[in-house]
Amino acid sequence: MKWLRHALWLIVMIPGITLAAVDQSNPYRLIDQVAKQTFSRLKAEQVQIQRNPEQLRTVVRQELLPYVNARYAAFKVLGPNLKKTTAQQRNAFVAAFTEYLVASYAQVLTQYTDQDIKIESAKAVPADRKVVSVRVDILDNQRPPIRLDFKLRKNSKTSQWQAFDMVAEGVSMISTKQSEWSGKLRSQGVDAVTQDLKALAAKPIRREAQNQ
Repeated sequence: MKWLRHALWLIVMIPGITLAAVDQSNPYRLIDQVAKQTFSRLKAEQVQIQRNPEQLRTVVRQELLPYVNARYAAFKVLGPNLKKTTAQQRNAFVAAFTEYLVASYAQVLTQYTDQDIKIESAKAVPADRKVVSVRVDILDNQRPPIRLDFKLRKNSKTSQWQAFDMVAEGVSMISTKQSEWSGKLRSQGVDAVTQDLKALAAKPIRREAQNQ
């Protein structure tokens, strides 16, 4: 179930080919458009992706990152350790964390098998709301429906929404990563975790069958 949790974390967050077509002024419309366009692109490129899974890194970098606030997510993962870092260390951690996300997303997307999704209907968001959760149900003939809640944050300067966390089966991605890395952050510092992230990001992208 762990692999599924990671898969669900990102699978409806990948935007489509035409960035300008995605409406970031409303978090519900953002998730809806991103999800529909993502599945269309993955379906269209399956032959190429099956031949060369590394292509998914390019897809993620080009299509996902504009809609994810990776820096905010990285800082949330650091939590109280953020105050102990220099600007240079923070920038290095964010860069490594971003590449780790790219690799993680790319690896999970190798498991795409034409799943269907049901997205929470769009609704008005009060002007003073800064964080919104959008419900997404993943429908798979081989498994029971899975509920996800994607957390998005509004940029105070641009008023655009970006995703930064996902809660799957009651488990927050950010909270999970905080728990996984908090011990090493305390004992060895941010530089050691940054190097770990770089090593994880450098692992080749392989199809699921190749990992068995």
